[in-house]
Amino acid sequence: MTTIRAARPEDAPLILAFIRELAEYEREPHAVRVAEADLLRDGFPAPGESPYFECLIAEEDAQPAGFALFFPVYSTWRGRSLHLEDLFVRPRFRSRGIGKALLTRVAALAVERGCRLLFWHVLDWNEPAIAFYRSLGATPLDDWTRMRLADDALAAVAALSEVPA
Repeated sequence: MTTIRAARPEDAPLILAFIRELAEYEREPHAVRVAEADLLRDGFPAPGESPYFECLIAEEDAQPAGFALFFPVYSTWRGRSLHLEDLFVRPRFRSRGIGKALLTRVAALAVERGCRLLFWHVLDWNEPAIAFYRSLGATPLDDWTRMRLADDALAAVAALSEVPA
């Protein structure tokens, strides 16, 4: 039986394990730099502080099977939105509806919160995931190129700022 629950602080090691397994699947195991302490700080902050992310854990017969990590964003065209950063199901639990259960729960949370958009990224080579998302009515944004600044490049661009904070 599959259950979906909100992650708790004691799940930080499990969330990190899922992240590492996803990075391995995506052929970038070296890219993971987040630590358990980061997950605890950012997902389970002190009372009165807002979390940077939320996480759902899927369990199959009480065994950790997958996770969905997401956070709120704001679309200037649509308003409130959720960004699904990661959706991962361990290989031995795939084809059991667990990924769909996680995605539909995140979608339900988005609707409950008045969001008009749920979006995520998927690697071009991940045809099974693309087919799965399309089967649910998701559409690719072929006209958009994802951009990012990371690490040294981020620091270098930040150093160019001449406007005081």
